[in-house]
Amino acid sequence: MTTLTLISKPDCHLCDVAREIVDLVVSELPESDVEVAEVSILDDPALYEAWWEKIPVVLIDDRLHAHWRLDAARLRAALDAAASAAPAAGALPATTTAPEEEPA
Repeated sequence: MTTLTLISKPDCHLCDVAREIVDLVVSELPESDVEVAEVSILDDPALYEAWWEKIPVVLIDDRLHAHWRLDAARLRAALDAAASAAPAAGALPATTTAPEEEPA
């Protein structure tokens, strides 16, 4: 599952616009594809220090996707790419070595 984090603050017009874009794009995807979390810079001093000049900020799997302005088509493409890169649910990790055989 892909995680999208919206870093915002109350009474922020650009944050409101970004939230609408996130809601629209995510609503077009299967429910199990993206988990959305929204955090406020006012609730976390470290977030405030890191992002106060750039909100809204969108992270996809903890990597910066966008700040200030969010583009729906670009977000959709990034979420599609993240979903394609993620291992399928229930898939076993690939092994690189054969299991050791028991001595005879």
